[in-house]
Amino acid sequence: MRLSLASWNVNSVRLRLPQVEQFLKTNDIDVLCLQEIKCQEHEFPREAFEALGYPHIHIAGQKGWHGVALVSRVPFDAQATPTFCRRGEARAQAIRIGDIDIWNFYIPAGGDLPDREGNDKFDHKLTFYERLTEDLARRGPDKPLLICGDLNIAPGEFDVWSHRQMLRVVSHTPAEIAAFDALMRAGALHDPFRVAYPDPQKIFTWWSYRAADFRKSNRGLRLDHILLNPGLMAKVGDRIAAKIHDTVREWDRPSDHAPIQVEFQYD
Repeated sequence: MRLSLASWNVNSVRLRLPQVEQFLKTNDIDVLCLQEIKCQEHEFPREAFEALGYPHIHIAGQKGWHGVALVSRVPFDAQATPTFCRRGEARAQAIRIGDIDIWNFYIPAGGDLPDREGNDKFDHKLTFYERLTEDLARRGPDKPLLICGDLNIAPGEFDVWSHRQMLRVVSHTPAEIAAFDALMRAGALHDPFRVAYPDPQKIFTWWSYRAADFRKSNRGLRLDHILLNPGLMAKVGDRIAAKIHDTVREWDRPSDHAPIQVEFQYD
């Protein structure tokens, strides 16, 4: 069987609906995982997605902030909401397609100060990672799992425009890099994007709105991820492709994030 899944921090699903519609019309996507939808469940533009052929919809919304949603062409079973966010914000959801669990996350950005005691937002972010890491360690590697979303950490030297300068900036500080590494090790997770775009190639999924020409400045970060555990990799093998749709960032009124996609065949 084949599954094509995309993940995208849209920075308001209602504001970016024309871009989302264009993306889905021009790409072959089975499941779209959205983050930062910035609406409540009853405000989500459900009819627009149904008209595009995505009748299976799961929403975890919140008034004005945060929020995640999944839209799918294929049926799925909604699962209990993962409880990794200690504030209870709408930042996580889970579904199951066949025997594959899919977790969609919008992990907190963490504020500006990389200090857990002096900045509760940063502590909130690392606590989310710690809870997720502990859960993966208890879960074990055999049950197929895909984790995706805006994970708000650029973990590698070539996932940031300047490794030296970004080590002092939240999203790429040593504490965050260590948290991401602990997550990867606990779940024995596979990163298909570093297979598709090997080091030392720099790859980004986010560019600040502050740059008049994001291509020219190219001060980006890879904050968005799709990760596969060993149970899923055993079903997939090498039948997997990964792509960053960075041209979407060139569209009118874009999100500051670009969509990312994996496509795989599985048994």
